[in-house]
Amino acid sequence: MTEPTRRDRFRPVELLVLSAIVAVFVGLVVFGSTRDLRLGAIFAGIGFIVVLVTLATLAITTRPDDAEISDLDDQDRAGH
Repeated sequence: MTEPTRRDRFRPVELLVLSAIVAVFVGLVVFGSTRDLRLGAIFAGIGFIVVLVTLATLAITTRPDDAEISDLDDQDRAGH
């Protein structure tokens, strides 16, 4: 069985960091517009969740390449 690549291991972290960046941006824009910290935090949280779900959905809809298909077949044969 092959070990996952470094890119595969850090993929969830990439999604979380990108979502956090967008959430901070949204929170700052809302806070700058309204001067209400609670409203900014609420919009930041909503933005984080929406972006995270959207990116995760897009990530799982991509087609696997030949290496991933081979790895899945090997795992099926090994009984995982």
